Amino acid sequence: MTIPDSLAASIGSEVDEVRRRFIEGYAVQAYRSGTFSTAEIRELLGHASRWETEDFLAAHGAWPDPTANEVLDDLGNLRALDAA
Repeated sequence: MTIPDSLAASIGSEVDEVRRRFIEGYAVQAYRSGTFSTAEIRELLGHASRWETEDFLAAHGAWPDPTANEVLDDLGNLRALDAA
């Protein structure tokens, strides 16, 4: 499979740059879908710290959906605030 010349210029000119962009795109989608954890994204992208990975994910708007338990906990906290 090759990238059409009409699209290649917008992706990047260096092979390493193109490879990196595709890996980063895959990482974002894998995180959003729950396929990879933040630790796995960190390993895949070679980040030096968890914070670097979280910054990367935040920059790409990639945050997982909350779990049912997280939503219930938030609801309980809001009710407790309302009752106070």
